[in-house]
Amino acid sequence: MDRVELGNDSQPASSHQQPGQMSRSLSALVIGNAKYAHASKLKNPGHDAEDVAEVLERCGFDVTLLNDATHRQMDKTLKRFKATLADQDVGLFFFAGHGFQIDGDNYLAAVDTEVEDEIDAKHSSLSLNRVIAQMEKTDTSTNIIILDACRDNPFERSWHRGVARGLAAVYAPRGTMIAFSTSPGQFADDGKGRNGAYTAALLEHIDAQDCSIEAMFKRVRNTLSAATSGKQISWEHTSLAGEFYFNLGIAKLITEYGPTALSDALFVLDEARTSHKAIKKLKSLTWPTQNPAIDTLKGPVLAKFATDSLFVLGRNIYQSACGHSNSAVGFINAFADRTTAVPGVKRKALLDGMLFEIFFDSAGEVRDDPKDDKFNEVFALQKHKEFADSFAFISRCLLPEIGRFHVLPGKEQPTAVDVTLDAKADNAVKKIFVGGANVLGSVDADFKEGDKIVHRTLDRDDFEDWIARQLVIPRRLLTFSYGKPAKGIASVRFPYGWSCRMPT
Repeated sequence: MDRVELGNDSQPASSHQQPGQMSRSLSALVIGNAKYAHASKLKNPGHDAEDVAEVLERCGFDVTLLNDATHRQMDKTLKRFKATLADQDVGLFFFAGHGFQIDGDNYLAAVDTEVEDEIDAKHSSLSLNRVIAQMEKTDTSTNIIILDACRDNPFERSWHRGVARGLAAVYAPRGTMIAFSTSPGQFADDGKGRNGAYTAALLEHIDAQDCSIEAMFKRVRNTLSAATSGKQISWEHTSLAGEFYFNLGIAKLITEYGPTALSDALFVLDEARTSHKAIKKLKSLTWPTQNPAIDTLKGPVLAKFATDSLFVLGRNIYQSACGHSNSAVGFINAFADRTTAVPGVKRKALLDGMLFEIFFDSAGEVRDDPKDDKFNEVFALQKHKEFADSFAFISRCLLPEIGRFHVLPGKEQPTAVDVTLDAKADNAVKKIFVGGANVLGSVDADFKEGDKIVHRTLDRDDFEDWIARQLVIPRRLLTFSYGKPAKGIASVRFPYGWSCRMPT
């Protein structure tokens, strides 16, 4: 997430676009203004912006976050945001802070907005009409504007005539939804907790799985009304032409395979079909049944199977390999040769299933811990260009869960690992740094003798392979540094009950 530091007019750093969900590319500009120079300071907008930015990132948005912004910063950042939308499918603008209307037009107050008269206020604030127009001029198919900015006009006492209450109703161009924290002409109070009442309700529902944006905002309205005893009713104006979901479940996110293949506990076996007979044998969990079944899976046989069956078959081959079926392990290691006679789309389905099984359980839910026993063997296939689509597929599947990983699986990203050893304790591992952060932490306090940490000895190759599995980054993409010549390190001592995984 890009953050703009306060106290200067420096331009925000260039956004780093995350890979899109399905074919979606999503960008958001999130602004929270609280420390006003010429108006009442607010308690919640900074937290509102930070929390909304975080949940949007989890939903796959590339987010630029701007807190306590001057008029000049808001102006420059909006221009940059418009430029980023040139190749995006969805643009989202969120603002929390003071807002006001003058002659039916709405303005979002910067922290340095002038209050002497209406002309100064208009020209030192961000016009909502300008935000709408800038987003409308891009090629995005969907634009979303969310405003928690309907607080009482803080500048009214400085002006010499009555001022309309709250914010005015606006026109939403085609493909646009504009959501207000309260109805036109009404006020919303600054919240009493970490978030304003509206943003708190939004955060409760925005990442609801497979919930359309219209249904999500209805949930927000109900929660907000209940929280404020009916005093605050949120409002939306929409001209959306299609469906939009902030958080797509795997069955909506992935369309190549049917729901029962993705949640293969629901996959119904038809023993009249050769592919299903093979799957059933692999599910037996016994080597004498599994091995012969896998040995029959030659190219011409596989070429006759349906893609959903191949996907489920791939899942079960990987499962069998993790159970130490020699034939399954051999199939994975020789995958490129064993499948040369299989048409490309069917070959992809088989490998997609193997990759999917590493990260997803039989209900189609992301595993708390990847099934990593044969992770390096499967990811070794990434070296073959013809399998690139399968690794793009697993990246797409895991994008909503990007916070679980140091590097999004499927991406060819070389990664440096710096290991700190205690030479006085027979090379006990003290810290492991990835991207400048220590990723080593205790996950099981039972592995202690009093206050003493219990270690196990691993030779260096086994240690590095284990770290690759922990980081879920292929061993071939990792470079290890030990702060001393690695040549002299034959083994290390690693603490029992410690892990390098990202917390779930």
